Amino acid sequence: MTPFSAVYSPQLPELLLHLNCSIAITTYQAGKLVLISPNPDKERLNTLPRTFQKPMGLAVHGDKMLIASKDEVILLENSRELAVHYPNKHNVYDSLFLPRITFYTGQVDMHDIAFGNEGIFAINTSFSCVCKIDGNHNFKPIWQPPFVTHLASEDRCHLNGLVMVDGKPKYVTALGTTNTPQGWRDNIVGGGILMDIETNEIILEGLAMPHSPKIYNNELYLLLSASGEFVKVNVEDKSYKVIKKFEGFCRGLSIYKDYAFIGFSKLRKNSSTFAKLSFSDKANFAGIKIVHLPTQATVGEISYQTSVDEIYDVVVLPEMIRPNVLNTINDVYKHALSLPSATFWANLEQTV
Repeated sequence: MTPFSAVYSPQLPELLLHLNCSIAITTYQAGKLVLISPNPDKERLNTLPRTFQKPMGLAVHGDKMLIASKDEVILLENSRELAVHYPNKHNVYDSLFLPRITFYTGQVDMHDIAFGNEGIFAINTSFSCVCKIDGNHNFKPIWQPPFVTHLASEDRCHLNGLVMVDGKPKYVTALGTTNTPQGWRDNIVGGGILMDIETNEIILEGLAMPHSPKIYNNELYLLLSASGEFVKVNVEDKSYKVIKKFEGFCRGLSIYKDYAFIGFSKLRKNSSTFAKLSFSDKANFAGIKIVHLPTQATVGEISYQTSVDEIYDVVVLPEMIRPNVLNTINDVYKHALSLPSATFWANLEQTV
């Protein structure tokens, strides 16, 4: 089979066309950002993988995209004009994300990343903090859990998920409340928390590896990876309701027009931790499942047969039916010129 081969529900291309969107996923295991888009014939999906070093957190706001990679945060900007005139493929793409700024963060294990009113915010898992990326330093810590006594590159609680409210960091998830290097591993399956960072209040605890918190219609959702649950949180009474339970390790969530796009990863076969999970013998699925929130029905899925074993983030790309993205590994991006009033493609013999 070819790289990134996948099987998918026959109705999925038509669903994406109906929603007028595409999907982007990050897979740090394969070192790729993958764009998944519907073909106009309503029968096929187009897959476009691009290489980035260990991409994890992914955020899109309008025409801007952020990728948290191994030791960088990359800011990209969409040019629809350059997309239409992409060399050798005119009128194929409707969007083209081009690298604009690279922030050199160092290897600090950035997880979730987000656009805010005052810049770029990210979860710095290695230093157990929420940080701001502004180019003045590798990162600027703006909050750490009260149980973490000082900043050190020790991954004390495995902070991972971030939710923004009104343009400011609001909720985070972590795999523990520990204050020692890698201490969260002692109760990795059941020590997770959801916190309000404005009040330092723990909203939920005893969670099964929480990831990917998201706000949709003013309600808070997240994934409990170790129990395979997609849940809605009641912040007021500190409870949650299970919307859907799966036999698989779920991580990566995007909700758009009442559809939840949920990422799934295969369990690492040599992991003693994952062997403890109730679905350890069944979690051989890497891909995406789509849940219709009003009916709680699974209405489509993508299952990767090659290349993809683990997914970190999932993001819907609204109003983009055939997106493209360029990295800085291949020189193609250097030939795309964007000005406030015009765009140009320099002479280029071949693109991919």
